[in-house]
Amino acid sequence: MGKCDGRCTLLVICSLQLVAALQRQVFDFLGYQWAPILANFLHIMAVILGMFGTVQFRFRYLIFYAVWLVLWVGWNSFIICFYLEVGKLSQNRDFLMTFNTSLHRSWWMEHGPGCLVTPVLDSQMAPDDHHIITVSGCLLDYQYIEVLSSAIQILLALFGFVYACYVSKVFQDDEDSFDFIGGFDSYGYQPPQKSSHLQLQPLYTAG
Repeated sequence: MGKCDGRCTLLVICSLQLVAALQRQVFDFLGYQWAPILANFLHIMAVILGMFGTVQFRFRYLIFYAVWLVLWVGWNSFIICFYLEVGKLSQNRDFLMTFNTSLHRSWWMEHGPGCLVTPVLDSQMAPDDHHIITVSGCLLDYQYIEVLSSAIQILLALFGFVYACYVSKVFQDDEDSFDFIGGFDSYGYQPPQKSSHLQLQPLYTAG
């Protein structure tokens, strides 16, 4: 019963991770954030592999999934530090997210809740094929939306890591205790004992 509960809970966590990753992938595509797009793709593949391992009782797949979650927590921690500009990190370093291929930033910068975008006309600072805008009136700044998204990913990853370790341990214990067909039964194997050879002696009677 415990194994079934653990598997069901892990499948629910993986499903939530998959939905959250797909949602994040869509908005990263809209913002041309190539580094997060690549990381999201690898995460989606790892989650699918974790779900397959859970359904098919493959504890090695779950170990791989758990190891990936550790890396995923590290990546999302970096995202949080990047948008909060912790240490020497700065959002002005666009190449960190776009591989220096464009000047785009988070999609939420212009499309956040309540944001009012005003283009700046005849600006000499805008490079070719780009325009300068001002964003105002946002109920929640885009960097905090990105931080909240990463925090949710970290929370789901922590739960997934705990349950992946638990379920993989259960699977491994089941494999160790498995009795092969034609092997020893549950009552123990008793080797046949050699029958003792009795030496017959002639019997004499008085006659």
